[in-house]
Amino acid sequence: LQREEERDVEVSWEDQSRINQFSKLNTRLDRLEDEYKAQKTEKEYLDDLAMEIELLDEDEPVIYKIGDAFVKITMEEAQARLEKAKEDIDSCVDDLDNQITEISAEMEELKKKLYAKFGQAINLERN
Repeated sequence: LQREEERDVEVSWEDQSRINQFSKLNTRLDRLEDEYKAQKTEKEYLDDLAMEIELLDEDEPVIYKIGDAFVKITMEEAQARLEKAKEDIDSCVDDLDNQITEISAEMEELKKKLYAKFGQAINLERN
């Protein structure tokens, strides 16, 4: 009897809007999480590079990539550019983390409302 009741739940326009909003948020969350992972990986690469630069001789120029070109710069300038790049990535990671948190909270609210109405007749779990 319960299965028949679950199938007979009518989907209103408001419910459909919530389902669509949940789907959009889920897609956006996936993209943000991918970007978050990519930025974290880039940060690890920059940390490794900073360690490698510290091992170099101070008088030796560092070959640094700017755009599509490689230029020789001083170790001090390379370290400064590296620090700036790491700060930029940290800022981006923090921003992504905040967006992920906000979207997750909004998705949880939608889940509560949709599961309250549809119960087991709807699956909103991420794979």
